[in-house]
Amino acid sequence: MPGLDPRQCEEPARTSGAATAVRKPQILVPAVRPGHLEPEKATQWNTTNLGLRFGADLTSAASASAVVAPVICVIDRSIVEKAAKGATFSSCLLRSLRPAVTRPHTFVFSRPFLLIFSLYLSTYATANTVDTVSSIVSSSPASTVTSGPTKFAATSFVNMSMCVYKDSCFARMFGVPVPSASTSPAAAAAAAVPKLSYALFAVRDSFTIFASFNLPPLIAPHLCNLPARIRSRFSALLSTEAGRTNTAQFLAPAAVQVISTPIHLLGLDLYNRQGSLGFRKRYLRVLRDWSVSTFARMGRIVPAFGVGGVVNSSMRRNFMTKLEA
Repeated sequence: MPGLDPRQCEEPARTSGAATAVRKPQILVPAVRPGHLEPEKATQWNTTNLGLRFGADLTSAASASAVVAPVICVIDRSIVEKAAKGATFSSCLLRSLRPAVTRPHTFVFSRPFLLIFSLYLSTYATANTVDTVSSIVSSSPASTVTSGPTKFAATSFVNMSMCVYKDSCFARMFGVPVPSASTSPAAAAAAAVPKLSYALFAVRDSFTIFASFNLPPLIAPHLCNLPARIRSRFSALLSTEAGRTNTAQFLAPAAVQVISTPIHLLGLDLYNRQGSLGFRKRYLRVLRDWSVSTFARMGRIVPAFGVGGVVNSSMRRNFMTKLEA
């Protein structure tokens, strides 16, 4: 048997070792652009002149409240006295107006006036504060006006809470007098207000708040799209952005009374005629008073949220525009 060359024996071993050798994997790393490694930018808030902006919110709210409070105080007192005593509205109005004319210095410090003033001060101040906080968080101009659900919820809660307290105080001050000892217990006990009436009053106030603070910024831009004949006739009101805003501030609260008044009347009827009355009887009572009550509530709501809303929004816009400069 011929001898084997040692080099021939080593060759397969080297070949086998080479075959079993494992190569190191090559991992392809994608190129990263330098821009991707930049740190995230911090959220910017508009906090310029923050103290002055909140001061402008409060000043605008207080000025608007001082303008509307005397009129609303006289009207609300007249309504309560008429419902309690059954007198004519004109006589109640004159009786309520007398202290405001003869003793104005006493009238403005009286409890009824301060209740009305506090009601509208808190409502306007809440709406203004929501606008300012929104402009801070969104880094918007200080004069920005919002119309979202946050503003609606905040102003509705504050306004309805203050309204309930104000109405209870007015009922005690100008409503049915405290019964004497000879009055029967049944007559002396005040009828409880049904929960459904409270719910209807809350819906009524929600409509008013929405139409006073949320609706005007939404409809004002569309007033320039009215027919040319209407725009030419009311050019003094619709030719400028401020004029359209003020027009919307007057129209929206007044127009919504067409919807909210029957809700208000149904709530009153549920209180005045408690019991299981059919839908038809209540519908006829609401229908009977609908037109007169609608115009009466328009006459009350226009000073409250029309005039007051224009004063508040105009003053705030002027203040914030100067602070932005």
